[in-house]
Amino acid sequence: MRAALNALTDELKRLKSTGVTSVAVSAESIAALRKVVAARARTSENTGASGNGAPADRALAAPSVASSASPAPVPASSLTRTKPAAKPVAEPARMLPPPPVVALPEGDKATRWAALRDLVLNHPVCLKNVRPGKKVVLGVGSLDAKIMVVGEAPGADEEVQGEPFVGPAGQLLTKMIQAMGVKREDVYIGNIMNWRPQLPTPEGVEQVGNREPTPEEMAFCVPFLKAQVDIVQPELIVAVGSTAAKGLLGADSFKTLGQVRGQWKQFSGKPVLVTYHPSYLLRQEASGPAAARKAKRATWEDLLMVMEKAGLPISEKQRGYFLEK
Repeated sequence: MRAALNALTDELKRLKSTGVTSVAVSAESIAALRKVVAARARTSENTGASGNGAPADRALAAPSVASSASPAPVPASSLTRTKPAAKPVAEPARMLPPPPVVALPEGDKATRWAALRDLVLNHPVCLKNVRPGKKVVLGVGSLDAKIMVVGEAPGADEEVQGEPFVGPAGQLLTKMIQAMGVKREDVYIGNIMNWRPQLPTPEGVEQVGNREPTPEEMAFCVPFLKAQVDIVQPELIVAVGSTAAKGLLGADSFKTLGQVRGQWKQFSGKPVLVTYHPSYLLRQEASGPAAARKAKRATWEDLLMVMEKAGLPISEKQRGYFLEK
C-alpha cells in the first residue's frame, strides 16, 4: 500500500506541474484512504512508532468531503510530500521479479507473434497486476508495418477492450495516422506497459485517473515490447509522450520532453522519433485555439519527419496543416 500511495502522490505532483490545480476525489475513495491512515495510526500507537506520517498519509488526510454524491476538489497546492518517518510502520511493497527473458520459437511473423501473445496474456506477473475483469494488453496492427507507434500504458478503455489506444487519445491517434495518408491497420501500435498501473481504489470501485508507470514496471515490460519490434521489424518507431520515450531511451536519458522531441534516437537498432502524446494535444484544447494549434503544428512537424523517413508522399496541403493563416 505504501508504494501505491507514494505513486498516487507522485502522480498528483506531476499533474500540479502541468498546471492542474484540483482533482475530483469521490467520497468513497477519501473514506477508504482515511481508513488506511487511521489503521496505520493505530498500528503506530500500538508499536510505539513515532514521527511524521508517510507522504501520502498527510496528503490524503486533509481534504474534506461535502457530499458523498459530489466529489470534492482537492487543491493541488496542498498535495506535498513530507519526509518519511524515521521508523515507518513496516508494510510490504509490491515487488516485481527481474525483467523476463523472452525466447520466441522459430517461424514466420504470425507464428512468433502468436507465441508472444500467448506468453504475455497469460504471464503470471501481468495477470497479477490487472484488476479482476480487466485485460492484459499487447500491441495490434500489421506485422509488416513500416511504422510502429509506442505509447505509455493502457488506460480505462484499453484494459477493458484489451487493445492499445482505443479511448479518446486513441481516436485522435487514428486521425493523426490517417492525416499521414496511412490506415491505422497498416501501422503497428503498442505500449511500454502491458497493464494499467494501478491507483489505490476501494473494493468494488472503478479506478479513476491514471498514473505513470514506475521505472521498475517499465523495465519489466520492455522485453515484451522489444520482442514485438523484433517480430515486426518496422523501419522506424514513433514514441508518443515522455513516458514512452523514457521506456525506449532510458529513464535518465532526458529531463523534459522538449530535449528529445523531434529528434531521431535509437531503440533495438531502429530509429525512434519522439513527439507529443495525443492526450497532451487533447488537454491543449482547454487552453484555447492558439495553444491547441501550436501543439498540433509541432506534432505535425514531427510526423512530417516520419513521413519523409518512411518514404511516404507529402503534398503541399499536408505540409500546410495547422499553420497560421
